[in-house]
Amino acid sequence: MLEVSELHKRFGAIHAVRGVSFQAQQGVLGVLGPNGAGKTTTMRMITGFLPPTSGTAIIEGHDIVDQPVAAKRLIGYLPESAPAYMEMTVWNYLDFIADVRGFSGGERRRMVGETVERCYINPVRHQTIGTLSKGYRQRVGLAQAVLHNPPVLIMDEPTDGLDPNQKQVVRAMIRDMARDKVVVLSTHILEEVEAVCGRVLIICAGSVVFDGTPAELKARSPRHGAVELRVSAGAEQLRPALQALPAAERVEAEGDRLLVYPRASAQLMDEVVGLIRKQPDCRVVELKVLDGRLDEVFGALTAPARRAS
Repeated sequence: MLEVSELHKRFGAIHAVRGVSFQAQQGVLGVLGPNGAGKTTTMRMITGFLPPTSGTAIIEGHDIVDQPVAAKRLIGYLPESAPAYMEMTVWNYLDFIADVRGFSGGERRRMVGETVERCYINPVRHQTIGTLSKGYRQRVGLAQAVLHNPPVLIMDEPTDGLDPNQKQVVRAMIRDMARDKVVVLSTHILEEVEAVCGRVLIICAGSVVFDGTPAELKARSPRHGAVELRVSAGAEQLRPALQALPAAERVEAEGDRLLVYPRASAQLMDEVVGLIRKQPDCRVVELKVLDGRLDEVFGALTAPARRAS
């Protein structure tokens, strides 16, 4: 549905986006990166809001550079801090957007009504947008983006600044919409990846440095496959015994916890369990295999040395 090909953007001497390419099908693609990485600039080029220096985006066969009107008909766009007419009611605003999109009569009323229900904004449909909470305003922004039922939905920081309850509502809406759309979601919030994304693209210094699933990203963490033990007694004698295990590379202590890093993760847990059974003086109150930490991998991929290059 969406093909991005060698997008570049220069602002004078600043090369903000450097050859970003990817393809996306139905589901949620999360675009991550530190501040200033080029995420928002990339989103703006995909939507035609900003012309690329070179490269293009193809939306269901329509080139955003050569066929901008046809391509934009197939895109819903929720920019960061989406603007709206604060003095308009929610219903009148969405009715105005439908009019701009070229819908009229009964079809227009039906589309607005369905969108109000779908985005859970029916209770505030007659309120002016300026009186709404930030969570409701964000849902109104999402409503205008999906009003025409586009196959491609582009969202820039859709949950930034929302409280935990509001984030849960917006994320549930995103997951629901991703059943039949390409959803490209730009964010710098790592928890967003695990919450809604089936695939992750990390951009650093304008270039793609990772493209894969959240599980593949976690697998790059040094803690991936490590065994964590919480020990209430006997940690001093247990640590050297753990270090001697054939599948253990090293053991680190963190408070009352021991982290055993694997040489071969498949055998490590079995060896740890077998050792604990032979240590009657040790009391292990918690034992688990770690998935890995996204922040470790993200930090390594976007380290200052890499950004400077």
